[in-house]
Amino acid sequence: MEADLANANARASRLSTRVQQLEARLSRQLSERAWQESGLGVPADIADLQATITRLEQQAVELRRSLEDREAELEAARAANRDLTRALNQRG
Repeated sequence: MEADLANANARASRLSTRVQQLEARLSRQLSERAWQESGLGVPADIADLQATITRLEQQAVELRRSLEDREAELEAARAANRDLTRALNQRG
C-alpha cells in the first residue's frame, strides 16, 4: 500500500505540473489573441504589407516622373503658344 501511495503521489505531482504548464500556455494564447483582436497587436501579414508598401512606393516614383514629363510638355506647349500669339500680334 505504501508503494501504491507513493506512486499515486508521484502521479499527482506530474499531473499538477502538467496542469500548470497547460494553464500557462492557455494564458499566453488568450493574451496574444486578445492583443491581436484589440487592434493593438502586430498584423500577422507583415510581409504582405511591406510588399504592398514597396509596390506603392515604386508606383509613386513612376507617377512623379510621369507628372514631371507632362509638366515639361505643358510648359513647352505654353511657350510655343506664347511665341505664336506674339507672332500673330506683330503681323496684325
